[in-house]
Amino acid sequence: MGHRVVQGGARFFEPTLITRLVEINIDELSALAPLHNPGALQGIKAARADFSQIPHVAVFDTAFHQSMPEAAYTYAIDKAIAEKHRIRRYGFHGTSHKFVSEEAARFVGKDLGSLRQIVLHLGNGASAAAIEGGLSVDTSMGLTPLQGLVMGTRSGDIDPSALLVLAQREHWTPFEVDEFLNKRSGMLGLAGASDMRDIEERYEAGDPDAVVAFDVYAHRLRAYIGAYLGQLGGVDVISFTAGVGENSPLVRATALRTFGFAGIEIDPERNQTRSPGIRVISTDASPVTVLVVPTNEELEIARQTLQVARPR
Repeated sequence: MGHRVVQGGARFFEPTLITRLVEINIDELSALAPLHNPGALQGIKAARADFSQIPHVAVFDTAFHQSMPEAAYTYAIDKAIAEKHRIRRYGFHGTSHKFVSEEAARFVGKDLGSLRQIVLHLGNGASAAAIEGGLSVDTSMGLTPLQGLVMGTRSGDIDPSALLVLAQREHWTPFEVDEFLNKRSGMLGLAGASDMRDIEERYEAGDPDAVVAFDVYAHRLRAYIGAYLGQLGGVDVISFTAGVGENSPLVRATALRTFGFAGIEIDPERNQTRSPGIRVISTDASPVTVLVVPTNEELEIARQTLQVARPR
């Protein structure tokens, strides 16, 4: 049985057979993922009690990003304090980024090790990843899933001093600051709705709040795509995935509209066409292949579980 665990810290680099010691480690890492790890651990304990005769495997969202270089995962804060409290960038959505990058390589018929890829996992939670030779070299999420892109209810990147100002003026506790950033910000905070379908409908109708929210969302997305083009020295494949990435032609077109200089050309008709499975939305002449790749995190968890638990 495979279990998704969001935060594996720097302790878990691969799918891991669950023991009592692994449970203790997952519990200790709850400080880095208080919204996710405790619930995952409850599920693990219940499943191990009811299905005690079969192996159980933890598959960590953070594991795929453990290949990031030190320059990518290090925050510029006091080194001793950072090490004491394990403050660094871990990245998330790892099962999705791994699955999509490998499926994209198979689809284009190229060796995974030869490709420079950008994967855009855009759902209610959203993250971007720069992947070189099948390895994550950078990603937008950080210590927690809050950093990076604008999301449904999460702020993404924000000046840390803004939080100090808010805490002082609103007399907020750290818990209240966390709740504000994770549950009352993002598209919900900007436009009063977290569902991109609602935002797009209002955007097309000219609603001012929706226009600003969508523009902020797209601006941040383009900033990360541009950054990863620089980090990778160019890109061979860009893949959109997850609920928004797979279903919003407007988001895809707007995100890439300024990158013609980098050889990225979207075919408007292909971008509007809906079909099951992987599909190309770039033009035949585009040097960069742009894909829509339906993610399947459950299948990826199953594959990684079998790596550890397959009978030998």
